[in-house]
Amino acid sequence: MKNKKILIVTEYFHPEEFKINEIVLAWKEKGYDVDVLTQNPTYPVGKIFDGYENRWFSHAEYHGVNVYRVKAVTGYRESLFKKLLKYFTFMVLGSFVSLKIGKKYDYVFGFDVGALTGMVPAVVLKRFYGKKVTLWVQDVWPDSVYAYGFKKRKFLKTILDAFVRSVYKNSSSLAVSGKGFIKKVQPYVEDSKIIEYLPNWADEFNKDLEKFEFSEDEKVHFTFAGNIGKVQNLDNVIKAFGSLDAPLLDKSQLNIIGDGSHLEELKKLVEKNNFKNIVFWGRKPRNEMYRYFSASDFLIVSLIDKPIFSLTVPAKVQTYIAANKPILAIINGDAADIIKENNLGFCAKPNDFSEIKNIFTKAIESDKKSIEAFTKNCELLTQTTFNKAKIIDSLFDLLTKESV
Repeated sequence: MKNKKILIVTEYFHPEEFKINEIVLAWKEKGYDVDVLTQNPTYPVGKIFDGYENRWFSHAEYHGVNVYRVKAVTGYRESLFKKLLKYFTFMVLGSFVSLKIGKKYDYVFGFDVGALTGMVPAVVLKRFYGKKVTLWVQDVWPDSVYAYGFKKRKFLKTILDAFVRSVYKNSSSLAVSGKGFIKKVQPYVEDSKIIEYLPNWADEFNKDLEKFEFSEDEKVHFTFAGNIGKVQNLDNVIKAFGSLDAPLLDKSQLNIIGDGSHLEELKKLVEKNNFKNIVFWGRKPRNEMYRYFSASDFLIVSLIDKPIFSLTVPAKVQTYIAANKPILAIINGDAADIIKENNLGFCAKPNDFSEIKNIFTKAIESDKKSIEAFTKNCELLTQTTFNKAKIIDSLFDLLTKESV
């Protein structure tokens, strides 16, 4: 088995910060031959990272792993056309390179964290060379396309349904990061297709890092960390926090860490309404995030109220759980169920302004006993359901499992 070759297809790879980086290194450390097909790094800033050139094709090594990169479209944060062009470019260029280098691989693993078009360079290897292809689905099409504002017209639906069915048909097995994804995927696959629920794992932290100081005076600190787009629903979070009664607002602070296409709009919202005790800290290195999590009293996860997002468990949920901090979940569906069923914090519906405001109040007024209970439950989940080593091993077992 150690001589078997694996190609990992992913739109995002180091220095971009995604869990696929850890999978690659874990499988490499176990002695497997792992290569990566990706594009030049641009996420989340929308431009090429320092130290990289946006060539049509390049090859480099990363910890002994061959990394094949293709040209990336930049400037997509401000342009829907460029965002669509970015997806199309990786699909086409990635498929060309994939077909050129793909014959030598025994297994192909697709990290499906964005547009499903990014998995075409993986599934063409099953279609043309009969390779074993496993996709780890983190975002369900076509639902997510409609969730981002595209009208569900008959013509578009027909095209998307055919495309999704084709991609899944040309995979050997699927892993899904949310339980609710299974029922969404099943209509597009044959009954014999293997579909396994394998969630994102809880991140590991360097807990020796010095705690960050959000404020000089003692406050209850709420922190959101991650991509800042429209779907993160931070407009409602900010409005609810900003409208808290003065005594509660005076002893609390909302910290927003990250970058994204909606950041400037949120800053304008705070300024326009003269909201107090809301601070934007910008993007921070992933390996330093424990400094900010440990300084927080509650961590926030939030998504807009769309059916597809009820099935989505954002990766930050597991990250927050690993930080052993209570969670404010302003979200519906699977993610909210995890918080409620395991008693990890407080939940509110994304569009219920008074409910969001109420959980801020509950959190500020929480006693030590409640906080300790939330923390203990986080520790238990980190060791069991969201255990990194177990999930990475299960993904490998699924990839190498013989077809039924």
